[in-house]
Amino acid sequence: MGVPFEALLPFGIIIASFSVGSAGLWAVKRYANEGKKARWNRDLWDRQMMERDYRLTGTKRGQSSNHEAPQGFELSNPWKLEKRIF
Repeated sequence: MGVPFEALLPFGIIIASFSVGSAGLWAVKRYANEGKKARWNRDLWDRQMMERDYRLTGTKRGQSSNHEAPQGFELSNPWKLEKRIF
């Protein structure tokens, strides 16, 4: 006995919903990461390098190949002080 054709319409709607949702999620992630793969498992070093890249180029994923830092960069200090309660 075959599958009745009435069951194929809801099945198609479900498949289309999952496809549209996953494509939208992929597009948003790609747009947020400037066309590069999303970063995962970031540690403190990665976050500091992202902050440095942001200060150098203005974007978190951008990198610069200039051999000299831009004006004002020598005064910005990337090191943060620890806040401890004694």
